[in-house]
Amino acid sequence: MLGFFLIITVLSVAASPSRAEQGLAIDPTTCLGCHSNKIHASAFSASVHGRIACTGCHVEVVELARHMTGQTKVAKVSCVRCHKKEAAEHYASVHMLHDIKCANCHEDIHAITYWKKDKRRVVAKCIQCHDKESVYRNSIHGRAVAAGNQDSAACNDCHQLHAIRPVGNQATHENREFHTKVCMKCHSDEKMMQRNGVFNVAVKTYMESYHGKNFRLGYPEKVAGCADCHTAHAVLPASDPASSVNPKNLVATCGQCHKKATEPFTKYYPHGEHTDRKNYPILYWTFVAMTGLLISTFAVFWVHTFLWMFRGFVDNRKQQEAIAAGAEVHRIPDGNRQYRRFNRRHVLMHLLVITSFLGLALTGLPLKFSDQEWAKLLMYIYGGATNAGIIHRICAGITFVYFSGAIGMSIHFLFIRKDIPGNFLQRLFGPDSLCPNLRDISDVAGMVRWFIFRGPKPTFERWTYWEKFDFIAVFWGMFAIGGSGLMLWFPQFFGSFLPGWAFNVATIIHSDEALLATGFIFTVHFFNTHGRPEKFPMDFVIFNGQLSKHEFIEERGDQWRRYEQLGITEQFRAKKTSGVVYDFFFKGFGFLALFTGITLLLLMIYAFIAQS
Repeated sequence: MLGFFLIITVLSVAASPSRAEQGLAIDPTTCLGCHSNKIHASAFSASVHGRIACTGCHVEVVELARHMTGQTKVAKVSCVRCHKKEAAEHYASVHMLHDIKCANCHEDIHAITYWKKDKRRVVAKCIQCHDKESVYRNSIHGRAVAAGNQDSAACNDCHQLHAIRPVGNQATHENREFHTKVCMKCHSDEKMMQRNGVFNVAVKTYMESYHGKNFRLGYPEKVAGCADCHTAHAVLPASDPASSVNPKNLVATCGQCHKKATEPFTKYYPHGEHTDRKNYPILYWTFVAMTGLLISTFAVFWVHTFLWMFRGFVDNRKQQEAIAAGAEVHRIPDGNRQYRRFNRRHVLMHLLVITSFLGLALTGLPLKFSDQEWAKLLMYIYGGATNAGIIHRICAGITFVYFSGAIGMSIHFLFIRKDIPGNFLQRLFGPDSLCPNLRDISDVAGMVRWFIFRGPKPTFERWTYWEKFDFIAVFWGMFAIGGSGLMLWFPQFFGSFLPGWAFNVATIIHSDEALLATGFIFTVHFFNTHGRPEKFPMDFVIFNGQLSKHEFIEERGDQWRRYEQLGITEQFRAKKTSGVVYDFFFKGFGFLALFTGITLLLLMIYAFIAQS
């Protein structure tokens, strides 16, 4: 009987030239003659493997007679022969580590059909082992996929089909990055979000937050990511009582990181859009106010700087031409004699200001411009965002120290000093005070006339109007930057009695005011003190407290005349000049600070250009 069947089979193969032309060593119908009890002919022919034939996978079967007599054993199929890409991905996957092979998922190998990108088939396959509690299936993603929405996230959108990586320890960089990066893949697609009626600025607003900026800088393990608030699989709309972002559950959700989170704290807008006037009016008007402050301040002082730069250049050229023509240069007797403008505590205060300001700028600007490569490089130099945060807070502490010193010195000037005549109000608005007075109006008018060649350059008293502005700006800055900075430094404390959206407001104020401060210092202040033609490349008086008699009379003639009338000029004469070592060290420090500030200014300009 067996011999008869072999003869019939051989004749059948010989009588099938079409199969032979297709390169099929053995006709599949021949195989099905014995294996029809396990493999359904119509299902196999309709499958993705139906056109390959049996020997396309069972390559060891080359002689039918030897196979049917048991001489050729059928080995396990090696899928890698055809599916090289999928096999390579699977080889490095978490499934391979747990000895899960191709057939464990593709068990219907003889009837398998092409999935046609239908995510429902992926989910159906994955839930055979995973999601036993239907966490994903009951989520907003799972329900949408089950309804046929191919935009919704299925298992393969986050974990891929074959290159499934182990999630690993939740505290690791890879894990923390994964739990946010996979969400952005879909939620950054604004067209997809729009056609599905989903909030389409989620990624943008996240990236503008402290959490998002740290993620972009490369430190996702230090901040909250998408899955920390929305969970990985049980993603539900906020209106659902079971949702992790439902108002009733927010204290627990926020409390995962902010251990002392309160209900007011949870009023924070995690995706607050400051350009959305309708939904976030407080953020909108805060942003408008800060933008207006930025534009108006820079508009006034940049014009002032440009006019001064041009007029100073013209005057220098005229002076050089006059000297070349043999004109007599105005000489002041003992013009190089040194006089004291600042004492030691003033010099110390200025050193604290320089150190803290540059430290704050160096660690704060990378966070402001977190999308820039130079920002990532700076963070790497600091040893990470955590170290940068520590440095930033130390410098903030120094800021509070010198601000307290300024308050103390102001109180001492107004109420305690014996060498300043007059009562409190007379001292406050007197010539030795940094408080603006009526004289400043005439000084501003005089400078404008000089700028436009309508009058001589005015002579000043002890303090100029731009120096007074710098001093007053410290008080405003401490209120704006210092106050908002403290809120962001101690969110749990302030969140115990302030609504959470106050932190959104504080973030806008802190960021924009810091931008105003750095931009102003590195352009306007640097020019007023070091860059103007009369002082370029640097005014050293801030480090040794001394200036020559020539500079004293040229720059602050009214103060010199007042001192002469009071007969106290010699009281301010420097007993000795600063030493060579002192000058070398502090001039080096000064130039380093100046160079650092200018470098940061150029990086800021580059970042704005790149973002536009």
